[in-house]
Amino acid sequence: MFDRRSILAGLAGAPFAANAAFAQADWRQRFPELVFAIVPAENASGVTERWQPFMAYLSRELGVRVTLRIANDYAAVIEGQRAGNIHIASYGPSSYVRAHSVTNGGVIPFVTELLKDGSTGYFSVLYVRSNSPVTGINDLRGRNLCLVDPNSTSGNNVPRFALSRMNIVPEQFFGRVVYAGSHENAIMAVQQGTCDAAFNWWNSETDSNFERMVAKNMVRREDYKIVFRSDKIAGSPTAFLATLPQEARDAIARAFMDSPTKDKAAFDRLSDGNNLGWSPVTHADYGTIVELQTFVDSLRRQRS
Repeated sequence: MFDRRSILAGLAGAPFAANAAFAQADWRQRFPELVFAIVPAENASGVTERWQPFMAYLSRELGVRVTLRIANDYAAVIEGQRAGNIHIASYGPSSYVRAHSVTNGGVIPFVTELLKDGSTGYFSVLYVRSNSPVTGINDLRGRNLCLVDPNSTSGNNVPRFALSRMNIVPEQFFGRVVYAGSHENAIMAVQQGTCDAAFNWWNSETDSNFERMVAKNMVRREDYKIVFRSDKIAGSPTAFLATLPQEARDAIARAFMDSPTKDKAAFDRLSDGNNLGWSPVTHADYGTIVELQTFVDSLRRQRS
């Protein structure tokens, strides 16, 4: 039997329970589809093969459709988030900082890759052909250099910062400076002779854009050598829109963190099995990248 007091307590609690259930469902009603964008590192078919299983996993976990969008360049992802058309984006550190700036804090980083050794972060390296007489950057005077994209951390900003510390102005030191558009394109430009050297991202001897190209038989490992490696860079973040409801952001972050166990195959496909999982991040983790971006912007102002 229920007494009057317990019935009234139950009735009083019912609206709160109903409101909580409505709030849980409400974000999915408002956002029946989430768009996930990737900054370019490899060709479009490679990005699709790598990321589509993860999109299917996120769709199942979140209960809404998650659609993959492959951008033409870094700026397209940044503009897409500023316009609110891209809800989640995988960035490099510099492109994330740029997005955070142009959206006035409208994007929030929440995870970065946890590498096999338990660390986060990566490096910028410079590749040349293995038969090249070049052994360091100073040997490249008058030769052609391939960068990746103006908003690429390892493919432009870190290289320019490192070169500046060596008192090298790229446009004066090299015969030609070329933006290849993607990390794959930069390596292919060296293979085709368009460039004598190319900057690229590198996690370890067994985990890099170059190693992925080797696995796809696009290049041969013995045909290239590294002649420069940067200091360690903060890990590439994934960021969602600040305008997404808190419940949605919590669900997305939880789905990412759970993915290595809930869908190991889809998670492993992202890094060819090289990563352990995801590590939480906040904007404060990118303070050094903010400083780097300020430096790069000052260079652009000097050239304009």
